[in-house]
Amino acid sequence: MQNAASAGAEAPILSVRNLSVNYGAIRALKGASLDVYRGEIVAVIGANGAGKSTMMNAIMGDIARAGGEILLGGAPLPARSYQVVGAGVSLAPEGRRVFAPLTVRENLEIGAFPLSDRSEIEEQMQRVFNLFPRLEERRSQYAGTLSGGEQQMLAIGRALMAKPKVLLLDEPSLGLAPIIISEIFKELALINRTLGMTILIVEQNARKALLLSNRAYVLQTGNITMEGASGDLLNNPEIEEAYLGGRKK
Repeated sequence: MQNAASAGAEAPILSVRNLSVNYGAIRALKGASLDVYRGEIVAVIGANGAGKSTMMNAIMGDIARAGGEILLGGAPLPARSYQVVGAGVSLAPEGRRVFAPLTVRENLEIGAFPLSDRSEIEEQMQRVFNLFPRLEERRSQYAGTLSGGEQQMLAIGRALMAKPKVLLLDEPSLGLAPIIISEIFKELALINRTLGMTILIVEQNARKALLLSNRAYVLQTGNITMEGASGDLLNNPEIEEAYLGGRKK
């Protein structure tokens, strides 16, 4: 994983600049900004309702922006979600949202829609199966019959099928047992290490997110209130009190 010092020597691969999103009269994001550098894992932590998923959906073009801009490699990211995926940003969404009546293989093929070469699709699918052997074992099984952890693997694998430059993960621990959460986070570290995949993750499980990531941002009621190296935030008393359960006696 790339560290923050080396990241500072180059331009970010993904930049969110003064992003604002409104839901009617409610301002869900209020000029939030962050940078993600190639090869690193960046976490956004915050309480439920802080605006984390709103940020992800705005990056993906699933909701309209009220202001600000999003850049990929210095160029404006398209506004429509299918164009965003084609440009190189994929999302494993909150709640997984796998296509329950379709098989594991069919779900993965849907994720590969920006790829036109059949051999490239098969090659990418094999990469996903190498990362998640359980998906290969269940390749002909309907996605709706998978366990929660397997569905999360499928959601991540589906996002990887488009060969993204940046992988977005929205609450990957949601609804999973602790042992499965640990397994998923180990796989994310492996994806970053073996594929060199740049990852932006939003996560309520702040401790897991900070242990996984290089750098992190704290989002509170639509505003970025703090940022820094993940290790520093992990040991910050204010973060510990607000998001990590307080100091142990």
